[in-house]
Amino acid sequence: MTTNFQILAAGVCLMVFGSPSTLLANSREPMLLWPQGAPGGKDDLGEEKDTTQPKDGLVAGQPVIRLGNVSKPTLTVYSPPRRKNTGAAVIVCPGGGYHILAMDLEGTEVAEWLNSIGVTAILLKYRVPARKDRQQYEAPLEDAQRAMGLVRQNAASWGINPERIGIMGFSAGAHLAAVLSCNYAQRGYAPIDDADRVSCRPDFTMLIYPAYLTMPKEGDKIAPELNLTSNTPPTFLVQTQDDSVRAETSVFYYLALKNAKVPVEMHLYPSGGHGYGLRPSEKAVTTWPQRAEQWMRGLGLLERKR
Repeated sequence: MTTNFQILAAGVCLMVFGSPSTLLANSREPMLLWPQGAPGGKDDLGEEKDTTQPKDGLVAGQPVIRLGNVSKPTLTVYSPPRRKNTGAAVIVCPGGGYHILAMDLEGTEVAEWLNSIGVTAILLKYRVPARKDRQQYEAPLEDAQRAMGLVRQNAASWGINPERIGIMGFSAGAHLAAVLSCNYAQRGYAPIDDADRVSCRPDFTMLIYPAYLTMPKEGDKIAPELNLTSNTPPTFLVQTQDDSVRAETSVFYYLALKNAKVPVEMHLYPSGGHGYGLRPSEKAVTTWPQRAEQWMRGLGLLERKR
């Protein structure tokens, strides 16, 4: 039965993104990351579905898709118009506490913005919720490593420069992006094809209101899975003082990157909370996409080759 909430959500999607044909015009069919099944065997999670309830909060007056029970991770490529294509690409990791994925707020809406500045967006639907007896990021890290290899392997056919492939995440997805940026030398799974034999190191990293970067009970030491070196990719950070995830975690991470001689830019705003995505509000933090675009331009990522 179709509820009033479902009708509202569908209407909002049409207002924000246009008709489904508009999205399909610049996107490929989702690609399974693991054609023979993800590492670790079958997950008995139940049906993959939007878990949003009518009582769940809105963001900027709009509902959010909260996708749960993901056992078949995919990537979906959204390409910019050919005349705007810079050759840069970004793997987008939605957040959701490693429990669900905010697939529109921190996924398709982000892809639309990236396309608008000439960047190919690759939306990563990684495994959630966290698997039993494993660190919450372990299965998602396998998915992210595999995704980066696939993107780099297919770069030429997707109109991507293999030396301009970054990763971007929100909240838990930002933690995942940071973990990949520190764990690319060796795959966490046995290679299955040639995509697992090319580099899975991101060329740049964007962390938007990241979570889990430090261990607050241990004096905000950097989390052990984030082994920073001078080869960690250039990083862009956004957070607010009133974030439910303490702003200090991003500050300590910024300092750790600086001390490791990693180029890093951080924007800390006074207010805005957590989980705002790109949806506009009266808060200055929602101008962060302009800052991110400027940062990418400064790295030469948005210069089109003639």
